[in-house]
Amino acid sequence: MLDLIAIGDSTLDVFLEIDDATLSCQLNKKQCLLCFDYADKIPVKEVIQVPGAGNASNAAVGGRRLGMKTAIVSIVGNDDIGREIVSGWKREGVATTYVTTDDKHETNYSTVLNFKGERTILVHHERRTYRLPKLAAAKWIYYTSLGQKHERQERQLLAHLKTHPHIKLAFNPGTHQLHRGLKALKPVIARSDLFIVNRDEAARLLEGGERPIHNMLLHFHQMGAKISVITDGPEGSYATDGKTVWFLPIFKGPIKERTGAGDSYTIGLIYGLFSGRELSEAMRYGTANAWSVVQDIGPQRGLLKKSEMQTALKRFTKIKAKKEINGNRK
Repeated sequence: MLDLIAIGDSTLDVFLEIDDATLSCQLNKKQCLLCFDYADKIPVKEVIQVPGAGNASNAAVGGRRLGMKTAIVSIVGNDDIGREIVSGWKREGVATTYVTTDDKHETNYSTVLNFKGERTILVHHERRTYRLPKLAAAKWIYYTSLGQKHERQERQLLAHLKTHPHIKLAFNPGTHQLHRGLKALKPVIARSDLFIVNRDEAARLLEGGERPIHNMLLHFHQMGAKISVITDGPEGSYATDGKTVWFLPIFKGPIKERTGAGDSYTIGLIYGLFSGRELSEAMRYGTANAWSVVQDIGPQRGLLKKSEMQTALKRFTKIKAKKEINGNRK
């Protein structure tokens, strides 16, 4: 039996490291703007290619490094990049039984602009025909980012889960799923054992303007998610099982590039729950994984192995999740 099947698109990520000293670039964190001088030539300090990126791939690789038996459901192009991605999964030990080759369209491609530790991602999803293959037995399914016209595969997934009620579902919606809105996502959220989004995504889904995080968490829980989680970047993460709302700050460390921080947190959290840890402790597993990933460029270089995870948890043993009651931490 597999421990985790990850479902989602995979990409070639090309990271462009823009020199921090570049005068033509400005970072406006208050308005979330990366500004370039128009028609200027922007020097790039470093170019790094990461085949096999994407939420599902990052989770499948991250879970495998932690000792889980993982597989991925994804589509690659019939090109050199696609073949390189599949070879990379095999090297990591991720099962590729459910990987499909698209003879008409190329492998997905993303360009990541990294400047002063913050990243801006330009994403291109190829047109795909999404179908859910017949899946082997698994303890967890991680359902995440797909391109347009993925609804049929989503219905097939829900039908599969209905006939396999023992399977735990983790749902981390991507851009195209979020664009469908809360009403369309309700059936998936209601079936989720773990529903996870970042703060901006949560506010966008629930609409009605900014509201307290604990309020948003409980809203998703009331929709049926057994555990709902909201990450808030450098401010930490929040989670609830409907009984207790927990807050955990990040583990402090150097930050080189943030791509994959959310994916590494998610798979660390899933691994913690999979290993029988309480929610408050599983959050520490996610936080440790994210702490490691942001210290390097790309979403997979810093993914922790099982022994490294234990070392990181011991290093930050004093940082524990706190109960949050109406915005007050106890």
